[in-house]
Amino acid sequence: MTAAPGAAASATSAGFTHEVAAGAAWAVRLRRHRALRLTCLDGGANVSVLMYAAADPLERLDVPDTLKAQMSACVRAPMVLMSDMGRALASVTGSSLDWHDAVTGHSTDRQVAARFGPSDYAADRNAWRRSARSGLTDELAKHGLGKRDLHATVNFFSKVVPAGDERGSLVFAPGHAAAGDWVELRTEQDVLVVLSSAPHPLDPNPVWAPARVEASVSAVAAPGPDDASRVFRAESGRALAAAERTFV
Repeated sequence: MTAAPGAAASATSAGFTHEVAAGAAWAVRLRRHRALRLTCLDGGANVSVLMYAAADPLERLDVPDTLKAQMSACVRAPMVLMSDMGRALASVTGSSLDWHDAVTGHSTDRQVAARFGPSDYAADRNAWRRSARSGLTDELAKHGLGKRDLHATVNFFSKVVPAGDERGSLVFAPGHAAAGDWVELRTEQDVLVVLSSAPHPLDPNPVWAPARVEASVSAVAAPGPDDASRVFRAESGRALAAAERTFV
């Protein structure tokens, strides 16, 4: 695996770890029943995540159905991340935070340039300000995918709250994630995970200040009959069962 500038990957007896540099993007293919733990190395981290079934990337994370089926306005443990085929792609098995945004999308080049000014690699080198969309599409291209394969992201480590206005606007909640906060996902199919550590699109910080994130992978056991994600809601259990049937 090729590390991004300023990032490092290392093998361990349990799997491997990879440091996603501040404002960088990364993609990884994971086999079924692997734990992917994301850990904030700096405060204020945001990780915008896309997810696809590795066997057929036309099957992908369906954020609206994930939220609607599990009666939630955010992603939290022990929810199941469902595909547009109704199958579980991954389960959120634990987190130090009880709220991960899944309704406000990811940053775009236009939004980043409007807030922080123009930036490119020729002028700024590794300090290049790249939007989440720019990083995600670059990683997708490495796997034969492109802009048409973008979907709604989960923004791990970020929280949005009602602004209290008549329009029902949402605003970013600063200070939600600190260094050391973590979230862990268990893959329920072979998946492609694509992520960016660019700042959240609603983060009001006037200074470009993305945070580093560590990703670690290890093998885990299959979910049993009393697994927290399986019994969370009937819809969660059905999504897990549907994923398991594809491996019979």
